[in-house]
Amino acid sequence: MIRFFLLQNKSGKTRLSKYYHPFADDEKIKMENEIHRIFMQRDATFTNFVEYKSFKLVFRRYAGLFFIFAIDVTDNELLYLESIHLFVEILDHYFGNVCELDLVFGFHRAYCILDEFIIGGEVQETSKKVILQRIKELDSLET
Repeated sequence: MIRFFLLQNKSGKTRLSKYYHPFADDEKIKMENEIHRIFMQRDATFTNFVEYKSFKLVFRRYAGLFFIFAIDVTDNELLYLESIHLFVEILDHYFGNVCELDLVFGFHRAYCILDEFIIGGEVQETSKKVILQRIKELDSLET
């Protein structure tokens, strides 16, 4: 199960965060800062998996953004590594070569895509085509 999802830039600003397990607000801020320090000190030749507290962090860096899943220790890391890639592909298709500014100004759409993809801490839909179709339907309802 996914404990939380973070999207941070190189300077440590959290651009998106979605928690599927209850944490206190001060604990969330502390964890986000600790996780950022872990990744900034980490050599690029190391793996994309890190043990942290009672769960595992699976991350991938795209340009200046870190996409991070915190998962249970017993979960399959490769599944979530591929899920990060799929999420980035969907964002890229929706925004057209997504960048950090797209996520800052279109954060509501990024959260909507994440909610179509992951529900309650579990990956629900793995078809890029289906997710993009649902987002397109939601966009048509707004106009």
